[in-house]
Amino acid sequence: MKGRLDINAINMGLAKATKEFVAFCSTMSDEQFFKPHGEKWSAARQVKHLVQSTTISGYAFKFPKWLVSLAGGKANRPSRDYEVLVEKYAVKLQQGGKAPARFIPKPVSPGYGREKLLNEFAASMNSLAKAMTRKRSEQDMDKYVIPHPLLGKITLRELGYFTIHHTYHHLNSIRERANGN
Repeated sequence: MKGRLDINAINMGLAKATKEFVAFCSTMSDEQFFKPHGEKWSAARQVKHLVQSTTISGYAFKFPKWLVSLAGGKANRPSRDYEVLVEKYAVKLQQGGKAPARFIPKPVSPGYGREKLLNEFAASMNSLAKAMTRKRSEQDMDKYVIPHPLLGKITLRELGYFTIHHTYHHLNSIRERANGN
């Protein structure tokens, strides 16, 4: 993805990321999916993290504009391009950035069910995408900002970008571990 994406392109990116993520996780054995890797989260725990973060991000698109403005304010700069946001996130991670406690899920047992967890993930992504399409205009996407725990205040458009990239970030991590890296 490159440049400034409109709502439709963001939604297509969310749908593509969701489809690829679920497809890959569905090919894993239960042992691969639920087993942690030393101190690293299991794939199941990473999915739970994505459900938590995407659900919370979705509120920025579901809540009334006045509440979003109260929580974050209005933008004093244009939205960054997709690549710029991705680079800023990479720098924050390289500097030791980690998920805050409220986004750290408890370990997930096989009894929870992989299919149930992946359905929760897909539902959270779909819910965010629908709210973005139904409740926000192109102008809203650049007008309102929300606080992000690592990136500071980001526009709603950037939140859409982040959600796409964050999904791929975790998918890449899961793929690497599944391939023994």
